[in-house]
Amino acid sequence: MDETCRGILLVRGWVGRPSVRPLAHMPSPARNVDLELAERVADYYEDPLGFVRDFFPWGRQGPLQAYQEPDAWQCAFLEWLGGEIQSRAFNGVDPVMPIRAAVSSGHGIGKGALTGMLVAFLMSTRRDCKGVITANTNTQLQDKTWANVDVWVKRCLTAHWFELNTSIMYRKGFRASWKCSPQTCDPDNSEAFAGQHNVASTSFYINDEDSTVPESIHEVQEGGLTDGEPMWFLFGNPTRRRGTFYDVVFSGKGKSWKTWVLDARTCQFPNKQLLAEQEEAWGEDSDRFRVRVRGLPPRAEDAQFIDAARVTAAQKRQVVVLPDEPLVAGCDLAWGGADANVIRFRRGRDARSIPAIRIPGELTRDPSVLTNRLADVLRQRYNDQPVAMLFLDSAGIAGAVGTRLRALGHQNVLEVNFGADSPDTQCRFMRDFMWQTMKEWLLTGAIDGSPRLETDLCGPGLREDLKQRVWLESKKEMKARDVASPDEGDALALTFAQPVGILREPSRPRGGWLPVSQSWQG
Repeated sequence: MDETCRGILLVRGWVGRPSVRPLAHMPSPARNVDLELAERVADYYEDPLGFVRDFFPWGRQGPLQAYQEPDAWQCAFLEWLGGEIQSRAFNGVDPVMPIRAAVSSGHGIGKGALTGMLVAFLMSTRRDCKGVITANTNTQLQDKTWANVDVWVKRCLTAHWFELNTSIMYRKGFRASWKCSPQTCDPDNSEAFAGQHNVASTSFYINDEDSTVPESIHEVQEGGLTDGEPMWFLFGNPTRRRGTFYDVVFSGKGKSWKTWVLDARTCQFPNKQLLAEQEEAWGEDSDRFRVRVRGLPPRAEDAQFIDAARVTAAQKRQVVVLPDEPLVAGCDLAWGGADANVIRFRRGRDARSIPAIRIPGELTRDPSVLTNRLADVLRQRYNDQPVAMLFLDSAGIAGAVGTRLRALGHQNVLEVNFGADSPDTQCRFMRDFMWQTMKEWLLTGAIDGSPRLETDLCGPGLREDLKQRVWLESKKEMKARDVASPDEGDALALTFAQPVGILREPSRPRGGWLPVSQSWQG
């Protein structure tokens, strides 16, 4: 065999079709065994399941020793994909209809593993293949999705064909034309997903945790499916009841898509004992269990952190306040902007009896004006009770306001950093902790029927990081979907920043707090 022939990688789909140009000459393999491998790969152009079964070390020593092949649902996916490839018979010249698939599932079923298998298959069998991988956050993208690509590509028999680092995977010698890269899911950088047109080969997009991928990204990806042999794969947990992912899988609008809804309990890889514990703790029909385990969308819009039923029950509930329970207040500051400064009061299980105070932000651009208003609040008695502690959102002007209040003799003021570490390891930040504590309190507490408060409590969505900690949707994210900043919700949440005792009376010595009540429940 001459040097030229030995340097050609044969890929099925290009061979035997006169209208298709052969693969470009490659650097000569060091051994004929590599040419033999290339010729083997050529036979799997239309057979992704066969490729995954034969080119990964199933049942052999190592991490796949306990498995003879992929999970049943992964096999079904790959078999379906092979059928779609065969039916289109792409010839390298005439564009074919896009291959589109979406998988909605619970956690831990092997979506990341399948992503790695797909990348290895497509990049190995298609010359000048181009792909983009994205996820809902950069942490998810790098630490989970792209990490899985790295693991599975390196397990593949063709691993030595590729260079792979944190920013790109490419065929050695063809960095510009034969590549796959992770792209941060930033709606302000949606143009990064453009330019995937690939007239003579395959372009593909793979979205992980697609339910929260911005619609602007989907729009650009849709525009990249017009030529060549395009493929688009969406994976995720259905955290929202709207958007492309929900529409494709659940609304009946995805008629051109192949869809799967997978319950993690039916899959091979998840910890079945843990799933059973979650089912018992959360309830099978809870939104949390529906999204995280059953692969179903939440009953509440946008996977609400606090569901409407819980809020309604708290509005109707009658509670008793114990005599020694302290009155605490939380103030969400507007920083002099268009939003209002909101003060909410709570005494034990009662957050209804004392009306909220709203101070327009435009009236308090001067911190001294706000300081005086808050000083008036601290001097007042409410239902014959003084405010034992006022918690302030520490962002913006809070530091100056808190300092001035203490200079006026009000030592019962504490600034709270929403972004500080949570005292509970199950929550990400201090704000998440306060809202989680408030959420639990709402099961037994009482609130007023304010439409503002109800809207605010039900507004934020639920997120979870890689450690599965509670993660409240940010105000920026809420604004992006046209949901108002939850000023009243944050104000009430601030009353759960820490347990508070009763202020000594009638004098107010510095540090004069009695540890009467050490519970947020009262």
